[in-house]
Amino acid sequence: MIKLPNGVNVNNLIDDLKNLSWEVADILLTYSDIIKKSEKKSEILKNKNINDPVTLADLEVNELIIKRINQKYPNVNWGILSEENFKIKTNYYDRNTDWLWVLDPLDGTKDFIQGTGNFAMHLALNYKRRPHIGIVLIPEKDELWISYANTIWLEKRNGSIQKQNFSETNILQKMTVVTSKNHGNEKLKNLIDNIKFKKIIVMGSIGCKVASILRGESDIYISLSLPGKSAPKDWDFAAPEAILKAAGGAITNINNEDLVYGTTTLEHPGIIIASNSEQNHKKICTQISEIIQKYDIYP
Repeated sequence: MIKLPNGVNVNNLIDDLKNLSWEVADILLTYSDIIKKSEKKSEILKNKNINDPVTLADLEVNELIIKRINQKYPNVNWGILSEENFKIKTNYYDRNTDWLWVLDPLDGTKDFIQGTGNFAMHLALNYKRRPHIGIVLIPEKDELWISYANTIWLEKRNGSIQKQNFSETNILQKMTVVTSKNHGNEKLKNLIDNIKFKKIIVMGSIGCKVASILRGESDIYISLSLPGKSAPKDWDFAAPEAILKAAGGAITNINNEDLVYGTTTLEHPGIIIASNSEQNHKKICTQISEIIQKYDIYP
């Protein structure tokens, strides 16, 4: 068992993270209600970049989480990598630190703006560039997914606890795939069409997609980034990977290799596959790879 940094008790830390998460939920739900009123939407947006929008909700949640971590644990030697801070100042964090918080204050910002409800807060504590603790908060569903080492649970605001409910489907063509609403491309569409999944679900936020696998609503998620284009970053995958792997699922690249965190670009390019079974995952990756080669879908 990996020991947390000196002075950090895991039970106290989890309690702090739960309390913090519900504070975040209040902020996100408040802004979500405001943004659904079309005349108020422009007041929430902080930039005009339709491909990478930033809202007041992103910034307020980002500030709150960093402030709370620093207040609660002022003497702990860990760093914080935040999407919003990274946009302002590249390489502002220590890449060599063993313990690193990886934060996406609002994953699925486009869906947040569109009012779909498919948005989440991601917070992971990485140890030596591997997710160790994972928090995925989905406010619109009153869901707080928490993982520590190989333990995972779903907690509601009232304190009730639930377990994941994986589908037992392990045949590729009988699976339900969950795919991106706002970050798709023709290569990904072509791949999904050729696999001939039983069902396709479309939604935003990687955290929401992985949670749908944990609930048993879907079985697999595929991320496909085109060469030379933007790709998901560490803060997109760290917390979702932590909760999925703790539950017995898997997330790797197409070659069944673990995701590598803390690279210079922080990107996860190419094809990433998340599935409902660690035991079946290698086989699924191989089958998808064969389909890609057969139809010449991806370099």
